[in-house]
Amino acid sequence: MAQHTVTTIWKENMQFETDNPSGHKVLIDTSEDNGGNNSGLAPKAMMLSSLAGCSGLDVVSLLKKMRIIVDNFKMDATGELTEEHPKYYHTVTLNYHFTGTNLDEDKITKAVNLSVEKYCGVMEMFRKFADIKTSIHFHKK
Repeated sequence: MAQHTVTTIWKENMQFETDNPSGHKVLIDTSEDNGGNNSGLAPKAMMLSSLAGCSGLDVVSLLKKMRIIVDNFKMDATGELTEEHPKYYHTVTLNYHFTGTNLDEDKITKAVNLSVEKYCGVMEMFRKFADIKTSIHFHKK
């Protein structure tokens, strides 16, 4: 059974440093309004980054296998929080944006759908607590 372990260390004030099984590190902090220094990623927003990153890795890998070239690829992830504590994302929207001169929209759509429906484990985790909406946008050069 595969497992991941991360170590998170309190640095100062409200700031923490956390690692990844590959050894890379990132700072976690909160806003000044919440007693932090705003010097790192906020935990909930980092979850949105993880969702986009997971799906993005799938999409890039699939496009490479399909020999599809795009000039630019970005994702915008937006989470809507519940009003009551503990606050969590009840709805998440993930928008995929592709830019290029000759975009193969059918194959790009297939790659995104494979990530969303089959491959992205973070997406599956999010489904346990949030309604996920996705959209694909094509921008021609």
